[in-house]
Amino acid sequence: MSAQDRVIPSAEGIAASVRATKNKGLPPVHLWDPPFCGDLDMRIARDGTWFYLGTPIGRAPLVKLFSSILRKDGDKYFLVTPVEKVGITVDDAPFVATDFDIAGEGPEQVLTFTTHVGDAAVAGPDHPIRVERDVETGEPSPYVLVRTNLEALIDRKSFYRLVECGATHDVDGTDWFGVWSSGQFFPIIPSDELPG
Repeated sequence: MSAQDRVIPSAEGIAASVRATKNKGLPPVHLWDPPFCGDLDMRIARDGTWFYLGTPIGRAPLVKLFSSILRKDGDKYFLVTPVEKVGITVDDAPFVATDFDIAGEGPEQVLTFTTHVGDAAVAGPDHPIRVERDVETGEPSPYVLVRTNLEALIDRKSFYRLVECGATHDVDGTDWFGVWSSGQFFPIIPSDELPG
């Protein structure tokens, strides 16, 4: 391919390509295998804000459109259409879980998370919750898996609500504080490290 034939990816071109193939539901990005076309100056900040060429994308429908074609391969994130694949930067997780609903209680409890782009994920075996803790400060960063390899950072207010519905459970001989959802226990912190 000569330099003259090479197409430089743009956010506008990607959006047009997705709109042309859009049906109901999420596009089957896992089935598409287009050529890699380079990196795009697009970034998702830790708070879920999408930036293009250094400027926040203020149109929620456009952010939702881009989020529908997001894929993670290895440690890298891409926007994928049937004809092109471009790399983007993600500061932490690509989504932010901004709320959740609770049904039931104890081991029968079911937690359904909603992201800032409208995805829903029922925490359980297919959508696990995990908590990373900062080595120096001990500060927790909780996540829930939303789609294949794509997680949502659970926002602070939702994490506080999670703690309110938490319980203690034995995990491999150690008592942990965590939450139940869909019959699965998700540990947050060892019980002996809970503040007195």
